[in-house]
Amino acid sequence: MPGLALSAHCCFLASNSANAAEPFWLDNEVEPSHLGTSGLLPVTTPSMKELTKEEENTGLHLLSERARISFVRVKYLFLTWLTVLVGSWVLYVQYSTYTELCRGHECKNAICDKYRKGIIDGSACSSLCDKDTLYMSRCLSTLPNNQVYTGSWGDRDGIIRCKLGEVVHYELGEEPEPRREAPVFDKPTRGTSVEKFREMVFNHLKSKLGEQANLAGLVSQILSVADGNKDGRVSLPEARSTWALLQMDEVLLGLLLQDRGHTPRLLGYCGDLYMTERVPYGPLYGLSLPWPLVSWVPSSVQRTMDQWFTPSWPRKAKISMGLLELVEDIFHGTYGSFLICDLAAAHFGYTDRHELRLTNTQTVVPEDEFRRTMRVLKCETDADCVYGADCQTSCDVSEKRCREEPVQPNLAKACSALKDYLLRGAPSGMREELERQLYACMALKGNAGQMNMEHSLILNNLKALLWRQISHTKDS
Repeated sequence: MPGLALSAHCCFLASNSANAAEPFWLDNEVEPSHLGTSGLLPVTTPSMKELTKEEENTGLHLLSERARISFVRVKYLFLTWLTVLVGSWVLYVQYSTYTELCRGHECKNAICDKYRKGIIDGSACSSLCDKDTLYMSRCLSTLPNNQVYTGSWGDRDGIIRCKLGEVVHYELGEEPEPRREAPVFDKPTRGTSVEKFREMVFNHLKSKLGEQANLAGLVSQILSVADGNKDGRVSLPEARSTWALLQMDEVLLGLLLQDRGHTPRLLGYCGDLYMTERVPYGPLYGLSLPWPLVSWVPSSVQRTMDQWFTPSWPRKAKISMGLLELVEDIFHGTYGSFLICDLAAAHFGYTDRHELRLTNTQTVVPEDEFRRTMRVLKCETDADCVYGADCQTSCDVSEKRCREEPVQPNLAKACSALKDYLLRGAPSGMREELERQLYACMALKGNAGQMNMEHSLILNNLKALLWRQISHTKDS
């Protein structure tokens, strides 16, 4: 019955439609209002929201990490650039300083040019200019017109010094002026006899040292040095070289003191270039700090550090005796009295046998020359009456002139320089007596009555005390 079946089917659909108008929902199902227009559930579950926040946090963290890495890279790039800039500037300054201070090639060229022209001659000229067996090594110059180098001459090591003309500074963009050469090698003139040259040397020594009984013997010693090739006579070129050397006080004083072993020996010369023995150990004590650290290290700490780098005490005692003997020899010595106007440790050194050497004779001045200088010096206070580093007199306020008498003798200044050097590590049995004698020595005054007798007494007592401690050791 087809009609009946169709009618039943229609009734079933109508019944289902009626039931669809009254649906029921389970408690865990989502209400229709939460459905999308498509009838599907949106992806907004609670667990998915938390995951999104974590991803956002992770993204922010990655961004901040990248920003931090970029900042670090920029910082290191800037520091690298700054380091390169500062390093380049330091290298430029060092190179400029080196080229201005170290002009040994100019010195050699100037000397050899005059040697080849027959203007000058000396014991080192042939080795320097012809044979090339005397050569300069490391530059030690601190002034442009005073060249100092370590050097070698055959199997001998030494220090080479040479004078150059004044260096003229100029601004960038300007044409440099030619260097002004020092007027040397013009005396003695052609036709001067040996006797006339001897008289020139004698008068020069007299002007430097005053009236001394042994000047004639000193003149003969200098003429012997002037005979560079040892042929028994002094040629005009050799005389010119010798005269140029005598104009430098440090050379003259070195010749005066080398026979007593206080200064390095003169090995050879050519013009005003000369070579002396090299002192292997120097300064006397102390540590040379790099220049950036000098201003940062307090002086008290520097003095303490200076005493760390010294030999054993018996060897220090022997070196100290050498300084005391130097003071003794220049106090009313063979060629008069001299003053040491800078007793800094840098001006002294010692040999392998711990024998003291005065390495900078420019600090020594004849007492007659010192008095002449101070006599004409005007002053307002005692601070105006200073010669060199520490040679001082008092000021006559009424006359506004400096007095001639030095306030402190060489011995007092030597004891001040040796106090910390000797007391550190001194044997306990003699430390107290050593300290007492050093302070008595430091109290010496240059213008005190009976100064000569007191000076000799303190000097001999101090030398005897040191000798008793080291006479039985191998260092003696």
